[in-house]
Amino acid sequence: MPELVFFSGTMDCGKSTLALQIAHNRSARGLQSLIFTRDDRAGEGKLSSRLGLVTEAVEATPELDLYVFVVERMSRGGKVDYIVVDEAQFLLTEQIDQLARIVDDLDLDVFAFGITTDFRTRLFPGSQRLIELADRVETLQVEAMCWCGARATHNARTVGGVMVVEGEQVVVGDVGMGTVGYEVLCRRHHRKRMTSATAHAAALSPDVLPVTSS
Repeated sequence: MPELVFFSGTMDCGKSTLALQIAHNRSARGLQSLIFTRDDRAGEGKLSSRLGLVTEAVEATPELDLYVFVVERMSRGGKVDYIVVDEAQFLLTEQIDQLARIVDDLDLDVFAFGITTDFRTRLFPGSQRLIELADRVETLQVEAMCWCGARATHNARTVGGVMVVEGEQVVVGDVGMGTVGYEVLCRRHHRKRMTSATAHAAALSPDVLPVTSS
């Protein structure tokens, strides 16, 4: 039976790499994928991983009806055996419904990849809808790590290395890149708003250096 499967995890846990691996393995068996993505770090119409792998994809803009797009592709003779969707957290809830319809009405597997919560620890609407509709939700087993060495469970947005908890839900950036960046943290340090940069600054502060008497 075809399935809608949601592969979830924090940043840095290998979601895009797995998406590319699934596409590679199935294409080696003669199966043709249709890949959607949204706001990938490599630019519009790209699916990329932090390992440097990249492939072409269809940009899932808010105006795009994914179900209609697939039907039209198949009606024109295009071969579509399964669907891969990366950055699925950015999709509209109605687009997630369209993915479920692709599974149910067109008998195609849909593999969606995305992070569940934003920098404020709130569910992305797309991820929430996937959790509600998916046949399976799989948590990736490659664990991202906080700067302290603990398992990272939260995504943090930083501006100049300082964690922020207000702002638009979607601001495209990358880990450690530019003014706006992202960092994965354990819950403790996310709650304390302590990024690797602020932790380093605290360690260098005279207030926390050991004091010795002469």
